[in-house]
Amino acid sequence: MSSTIDQDETAVPTFSVAERDRRWDLAREFMSREGLDALLVFGEHEDAGPAPFNYDTWFTNGRAGTTVIFPRKGEPVSLLPMEMFTKDHLESARRGDTLWMAPENLRMFRDSRVVTATLNELGLAKAAVGVVGLEGFPPWHPEGIVPYRFWTNVLAAFPAATFTPVGTALSRLIMPLGPEEIAVVRHSARIGDAMVRAMAETAAAGVPESEVYAAGMAAGYARGTTPAAMHFWTGPDPLARGLPPWSHRPQAPRVLQDGDIVSAEVFSNAAGRHTQHQVTITIGEPHEDLLRAADVARAAYDAGLSALRSGRTFGDAVADIRKPCAAAGGWEFGPAVHTLNPTIAASGFPGHSMAGADAYPAEDDHPTMAADMELEPGMTFALEPNYVYGRHLAYLGGTVIVGDGGAIELNPYTAQLLRA
Repeated sequence: MSSTIDQDETAVPTFSVAERDRRWDLAREFMSREGLDALLVFGEHEDAGPAPFNYDTWFTNGRAGTTVIFPRKGEPVSLLPMEMFTKDHLESARRGDTLWMAPENLRMFRDSRVVTATLNELGLAKAAVGVVGLEGFPPWHPEGIVPYRFWTNVLAAFPAATFTPVGTALSRLIMPLGPEEIAVVRHSARIGDAMVRAMAETAAAGVPESEVYAAGMAAGYARGTTPAAMHFWTGPDPLARGLPPWSHRPQAPRVLQDGDIVSAEVFSNAAGRHTQHQVTITIGEPHEDLLRAADVARAAYDAGLSALRSGRTFGDAVADIRKPCAAAGGWEFGPAVHTLNPTIAASGFPGHSMAGADAYPAEDDHPTMAADMELEPGMTFALEPNYVYGRHLAYLGGTVIVGDGGAIELNPYTAQLLRA
């Protein structure tokens, strides 16, 4: 893999106290507009992988996996899962890092007992509380992430309080990123490209696929990120998506052969701002059906660059992106576009039954999620059109930012077939 790190990659953008105040002011305005006295925000474990439920970090700029209680009047309180979080906070303070949460606003632990005590301490026993974590969050949490016993205990402790799910509304509030966040997204996108370049440089006939995987992940680690495990399959015509099979059952990685492709979704994560990179790397001469599929996918990608612009709805943009696929004679493998930061919406696509899939549950059509969402400048999307002829899948694309006149393209490198 390439070990050279460019100057742009070493200049790491950071989040200032001004960015914290911008977010906290947005939250207070949101609570005032919705008639809420406080927010109760659940965060998922920091090793959750791609599409994490990490709304807590939007408030704290800290480690994921906390529970945040934010009163409309006053500062947020962060409930921590274990003592190690306080040790990390102290060490970061000693090093001079910019920390958003003061030590006196941290609590141990985040079980129902401590949530109850904190709500009482903040005078919220009879309050209107907006909850982030009760609503579905695709694809991993279709009915929310809040544990049943935990929530039963909280409700029993506050019979006079009102708890209202507000995750969807808050998601749409925070999707248009501020200038400091956009700088971090651009940084994440550069790292994602470096990961893919390292994979393309390593892939060759006779090389174990695990070495290609390792080269990509190492390029991310070397540039100061901890990327989520990529989705990764290889073969002459793989039609699958997910972690490589040797990651979850004991078997040897494949050795790449002439005529194979590497099909991957690469996830870059810089400071909690995510980018996604769709990868199709060919080894040797690509099959003619793969080239045809790539032409359709690229036409959909170009349509997306024009469609994802401010003032339109997500549903209208999806319709434009899918037009090149409608009469092409093949089929769509998965969603062509979905939101990032956070992941709350995805384009629809028709259900399909691949050859040999008769023994499996039938796949229904997938409707577009959040089709009514109005696009605003600063929203980020994974523009990932895909198309299949026979068994030959072309998956292309990367991260784009909504602009006034169309999408701002961050990853043209992966919006094409790549040659090993």
